[in-house]
Amino acid sequence: LLPTCNGEITTMSFLQDVVDILLQYVVKSFDRSTKVIDFHYPNELLQEYNWDLADQPQTLEEILLNCRTTLKYAIKTGHPRYFNQLSTGLDMVGLAADWLTSAANTNMFTYEIAPVFVLLEYVTLRKMREMVGWPGGCGDGIFSPGGAISNMYAMLIARFKMFPEVKEKGMAAIPRLVAFTSEHSHFSVKKGAAALGIGTDSVILIRCDERGKMIPSDLERRIVEAKQKGFVPFLVSATAGTTVYGAFDPLIAIADICKKYKIWMHVDGAWGGGLLMSRKHKWKLNGIERANSVTWNPHKMMGVPLQCSALLVREEGLMQSCNQMHASYLFQQDKHYDLSYDTGDKALQCGRHVDVFKLWLMWRAKGTTGFEAQIDKCLELAEYLYNKIKNREGYEMVFDGKPQHTNVCFWYIPPSLRGMEDSEERTSRLMKVAPVIKARMMEYGTTMVSYQPLGDKVNFFRMVISNPAATHQDIDFLIDEIERLGQDL
Repeated sequence: LLPTCNGEITTMSFLQDVVDILLQYVVKSFDRSTKVIDFHYPNELLQEYNWDLADQPQTLEEILLNCRTTLKYAIKTGHPRYFNQLSTGLDMVGLAADWLTSAANTNMFTYEIAPVFVLLEYVTLRKMREMVGWPGGCGDGIFSPGGAISNMYAMLIARFKMFPEVKEKGMAAIPRLVAFTSEHSHFSVKKGAAALGIGTDSVILIRCDERGKMIPSDLERRIVEAKQKGFVPFLVSATAGTTVYGAFDPLIAIADICKKYKIWMHVDGAWGGGLLMSRKHKWKLNGIERANSVTWNPHKMMGVPLQCSALLVREEGLMQSCNQMHASYLFQQDKHYDLSYDTGDKALQCGRHVDVFKLWLMWRAKGTTGFEAQIDKCLELAEYLYNKIKNREGYEMVFDGKPQHTNVCFWYIPPSLRGMEDSEERTSRLMKVAPVIKARMMEYGTTMVSYQPLGDKVNFFRMVISNPAATHQDIDFLIDEIERLGQDL
């Protein structure tokens, strides 16, 4: 293979074979007659194949076989009946963009080595900030390895804004900080606090209403309480689209509280940020324009291939001041172009993957209206599922009312439990239903949908839709499959 002398013909033949394997996988991903998953237990897969790394090279035929085997047991996350995660679907333009960035194989830290990609990141982040509602798309931002890191960036910058001396002197030089987020928020807020040395005990969880939305009065009460104890509130992380319920916190009321107490307002819109593309649904994020920072993951609701997460910051220059280290071997100050396009010094990472091109190319291919239609369709499918099961025998909704996002949360009640009064025994048996049905789904390979407990609620199904390939027939299939696999429980 190249760069071996005269390796062109062998290389082209090998890569063509790889592309053929990939194209077959792509076609199968959308074929409803194929399995979502060919499930094997870990010990079975380990014993069935030799995965060990050897001293001597394999032949190219063996390498191609490795490629086929890997995809044989991969989960078809683009399959119209894969509903397990918030990130689903397989976009052809996004896939093409991913192939291109792998071939280009460059790094995002300077304009010098990634000129077009750096400019596309600048253009795309500005457009996203415009959609958040910041005048003229003002501010700053970065594409990060995922929503958890984007949220950690927000905490880092909020802390620096309040106490810039922490950068040099560390946590010992500043007062005890506290952050606030809802009890339904993503675990990454606590993880960020742990990583930054603030501590998980310094993240105060605010009560939610029955729909999973943060209660503003409880937020204000807890802020006052923390201040009375001598703590310094530095960040409120509101959630636009919670992981389980798909709830949108009341951002306007939260913004008022943050303004009153001079606290950084972050909005974790990793899951719900995509609704900004929809004229029909973006009202759910009213007030987001008042945030100091926003996390938005196009790899979720917008279907951009993993990974693609943006952290948007309203104040320009703050990210640079917070993170820059002036490494002279990368960020020389006497270069012959505008140094503001050397973005690496405002990132925590040094090496940074090109994530923007997938989003940019898809946006060019679909336009904003294409993303809007895709998102509206997914929300319509969620409403279709809700309307179909809300009064159907054998189903109980986890909370009342139409879901705000594509999260539909419900229990399947097998016939054996339908006549039982609410009791400890019924609860104990119900807790086991969803895990058994999920295991059977995976063993048959027909579909996948997530389940979990939450608070005092035992295991329930959390159905999410973000794949534009899904149809009403796929929703019907899911309901029939749950009933087929759960009838005897």
